[in-house]
Amino acid sequence: MKHNILIYLILGISVLFSCSTIPNGAEAVRNFKKEKYLGKWYEIARLDFKYERNLNNTTAEYSLNENGSIRVDNKGYNTEKEEWDQAIGKAKFVDNADVAMLKVSFFGPFYGGYNVIAIDTDYKYALVAGSSTDYLWILSRETSIPDDIRKEYLKIAQRIGYKTEDLLWVEHNIQWFPYMPISGFIFDFYI
Repeated sequence: MKHNILIYLILGISVLFSCSTIPNGAEAVRNFKKEKYLGKWYEIARLDFKYERNLNNTTAEYSLNENGSIRVDNKGYNTEKEEWDQAIGKAKFVDNADVAMLKVSFFGPFYGGYNVIAIDTDYKYALVAGSSTDYLWILSRETSIPDDIRKEYLKIAQRIGYKTEDLLWVEHNIQWFPYMPISGFIFDFYI
């Protein structure tokens, strides 16, 4: 019995650490400029999932932590609770900082994939893949995105295997101000 538990534990740990942080067929942007990517991004579209359900007016703001990791500050307006939600985490490069393949954490030692798979030369629009085809985001420095960029990013996502017809197109009709109350959690830690 003890041997079976040990085997399952070893298998579980191996699966956990061997999981890819990027979907098959996707390729992270090379010659990535971290400094140009920092700052505020508006979520234009996403494949909806548990932690962003019922959120619109969603933004992500990236800045550098003292230890070199990237601070991730996500905000969104919860339409059911009628209040702002916020989650703060951190991101680290999986390997080289010039390849846009990162892992992000909002929950202790648990990380998910964050991969910039398309970006324009001015770093105004980005297509971000999670670790599987269940997670996809289209981001912009503004609350909208040009139609030609939208079409290009949708084609890229479809080639990889994303179901782009399931994308949720995010509304940006309320602006957050620092004095507004926020629910959610802040999970700042440094490793």
